Amino acid sequence: MLCTCSGEQFQFEEMPPSPESLATRDFSLNGLSSRTGDWDSKFDDSQVDDVESALKETLSLNYEEARALLGRLEYQRGNFDAALQVFQAIDVRVLRPRMIRAIAERSRSRKTRSKGENLPINAMSMHSVSLLLEAILLKSKSLEGLGRAKDAAMECQTIVDIVESAWPLGVPEGIGNECKLMEMFHKALELLPRIWMQAGFLEEAIAAYRRALVKPWNLDSKRCATLQKDLAVNLLYSGIEVALPPQYRQLGFSIPASNIEEAILLFLILMRKVALEEINWDPDIMNHLMFALSLSGQGKVLASHVEQILPGIYSRVERWYILSLCYSAAGMDDDAINILRKAVGQSEQKHKPHLPSLLLGAKLCCRNPRNAFEGTKFALKVIESVDNKENHVVGIASHLLGVCYGYCARSCISDLERQRLQNDALRSLQYAATIEKYNPEVIYSLGRENAIQRNLIAAVENVTTYLGMVAGSSVNAWKLLALVVSAEQNFKEAESIVDLAMDETANAEQLDFLRLKAQLIFSQGQSKSAIDTYRILLAMVHAQKELHTWTPHEVKEGRNLEMEVWLELATIYMKHRSWADSNICLEKAKSINFFSQKSWHVTGLILEAQSLHQEALIAFSFSLSIEPDYVPSMVSMAAVLRILGGKSLSIARSLLMNALRLEPTNHDAWLNLGIISKMEGSIRQAADCFQAAHELRQSSPLQNIV
Repeated sequence: MLCTCSGEQFQFEEMPPSPESLATRDFSLNGLSSRTGDWDSKFDDSQVDDVESALKETLSLNYEEARALLGRLEYQRGNFDAALQVFQAIDVRVLRPRMIRAIAERSRSRKTRSKGENLPINAMSMHSVSLLLEAILLKSKSLEGLGRAKDAAMECQTIVDIVESAWPLGVPEGIGNECKLMEMFHKALELLPRIWMQAGFLEEAIAAYRRALVKPWNLDSKRCATLQKDLAVNLLYSGIEVALPPQYRQLGFSIPASNIEEAILLFLILMRKVALEEINWDPDIMNHLMFALSLSGQGKVLASHVEQILPGIYSRVERWYILSLCYSAAGMDDDAINILRKAVGQSEQKHKPHLPSLLLGAKLCCRNPRNAFEGTKFALKVIESVDNKENHVVGIASHLLGVCYGYCARSCISDLERQRLQNDALRSLQYAATIEKYNPEVIYSLGRENAIQRNLIAAVENVTTYLGMVAGSSVNAWKLLALVVSAEQNFKEAESIVDLAMDETANAEQLDFLRLKAQLIFSQGQSKSAIDTYRILLAMVHAQKELHTWTPHEVKEGRNLEMEVWLELATIYMKHRSWADSNICLEKAKSINFFSQKSWHVTGLILEAQSLHQEALIAFSFSLSIEPDYVPSMVSMAAVLRILGGKSLSIARSLLMNALRLEPTNHDAWLNLGIISKMEGSIRQAADCFQAAHELRQSSPLQNIV
C-alpha cells in the first residue's frame, strides 16, 4: 500500500505472518499486492500526505513504521480488533532503547555539537519516534475501547516511561510544543490517570496525576489546570490516603502532610490562576475548595480567598452569605452576624430577600442568648417573605423563632413579658413541629423548651420521640431525658436511663453521664456509693489525660469536669461535716482554676456551714466579683445576710429579687424571699413565696437545663 501511494518500490524488513485483514495483508517484495486495486481508492488525501511525509523524512520505511501507519488507519475506521493485531506486531521493548536515545539526542542544542558532527548513522529519526509513540497511544486507546482498561493503562504508561527516561528532569529548553512527539506525550499524560481510574486502580491513577505534574513537561495552562483539578478531586473524595513517593522529597519540594492538604494546595494554585486570568472561572474549583477547607477547619482561610474573588462572580448578597458561612465555621459568629446584617440592610431593601442569609442569621443568633432578640427579626423576616405558610422554609424559620423566643424569655425582666415570650416560644415550636413532622431537631427543641418551662410530661414525650427518630444516638437527648425524669423526683429511673445512655455512647462521652449518675446516687441518700462513683470518674479523667488523645477543646472540658467533681465531693463531705476532707477537695478544685466563681461559692458554703458568716460573705462577694450574675452566690449571700438580720434584710431582698430576675425557677431564692417576707410581717406574700418554692422544688432537675 505504501509503495503504491508513493509510486516507488521499497524493501521491507522480514515480516511475521499477519492476520487476514485489510491493514495486515502481506505485501510482495516488489511492493505490490494482488488486491491493491481493491482498496487503493479508499485512502483520503490526509493519509497519502502522512505516507509522503514519512518517505520524505526517512527515504525508506521499516516494518514497524509501516505497521504504525496501517494500525492508525484501522483505528480511524473504528476497527479496534484489527488495529490491536497490527500494533501488537511492533516490538516496543526492542525499539525502546533506540527511541530513548533519539529523544535524548533531539534535546541537545546544535550549539553544543562540534562543527560537522552528525547524528549517528543508526539513530532513529524524530518522525519515526513520533510515529511509534502514536502507535503505542492508539494501541492503548484500542485496548480501552475493547474494555481492557488495565492493559490500556500499561501501554499508555510505556510512552511516559520512554519520554521520562530520555528527559529525567523534564522537557529541556528549546523543545517546542508544536512537534508531534510533545503532542503524543501530553495526550498520554492526560490519558494515563483516566484509564487507571476506569480500571479501578485509584492509587496508580493518583501516582500518574502526580507524575504528570511534578516535573516541567511544558503542559499548556488549560491542560495543566485540568490535571491539577482532577488530582485534587480524587485526593479529596477518594477516601484513602495515598502517600507521596520518597523520591519527591529529594526534589526539594515541601511535602503536604495529608491528601486533603495536598488537595487544598492544588485548589489554591488553581484559584491563583483564575485570579491571574490564566484560566477561566470554574465554580467547581471554588466549591471543592470550600468543602476541603471546611473539612480541615480552615474557615478563616477560606474567607480570605472568597474576598479575593473578582467582582461579578457572585452577587453581593451571595458573597456576604458565603463569607458569613466561613466566619461561622471558624467560630467567629459575631463577625458572621455583622456580615449578615447587610443582607437586611438599607442597600438590599429593593431586592428580594435572600432567604438562606436570613435563615443563617437566625441560626447563628440561636447559639448565643445575647443575640436572641435579633434572631427573632431574621426568622420573622423569612416567614413574612414566604407566601405558602406550610412551606419547609417556614417550618425551619418557626423552629429558629421558637428557640430565640425561649432565650428572650429567660433574659426578660418583666414577668408579664416573660410569660408572653414563653407562650410564643411554645407556639412557634409546636407550629414548626406540625410542618416538620420528621425533623428530629424540631422535636428536640420542643422537648427542651417544655422541660425548661417545667412541662415535664410533654417534655418526656418529646425527648422520647426524638430518641426514637435518631435511634438513640444523641448524647444530649439522653442527658435531657435523665434530667427531666430527675425533675419528677424519680431518681432511680433517671439512674437507669443514665446506665442505658452509657451503654449507647462512646467512652469519651461517658464522663458527663458518670457525673450525673453520682449526683443521682447522692440524691437517693447513698453518699458512700456517690463518692466511689466520683473516684471512678476522676480516674477515667486522669487516664484520658495521660493518653494525650484529647484535642485542646477536650482538654479544657476535661479540666472543667475535674474541677466540678472536686467541688461536688467537697459539698458531700461538707454535709457530713468532714471539714478536713472537704477542704482538701476544695483546694484540688482551686488548683485547677483559682478564679472560678463556683469554687469561691463552695468555699462560702463550707464557711457558712461552720457558722463563719463574715468569712462566708467575703467568699460569696469574691464569687460575685468574678461573675456578677452568678445566681447561687446571690442566693447564698442573701441567706447569710438574712441570718445576720437588722439592716441587712433590705440588701438580702434586693439580691434575691435580682436572682429571680435572672433565674425565675430558683426555688432557694423563693424560699429565702418567703422567710424575709415573714420576718418583715408580710404573711400573705411569704405564703405565696413558700408555695412557689415548694412547687419549683418538686419539679427541679439535678442540673440546670440549658
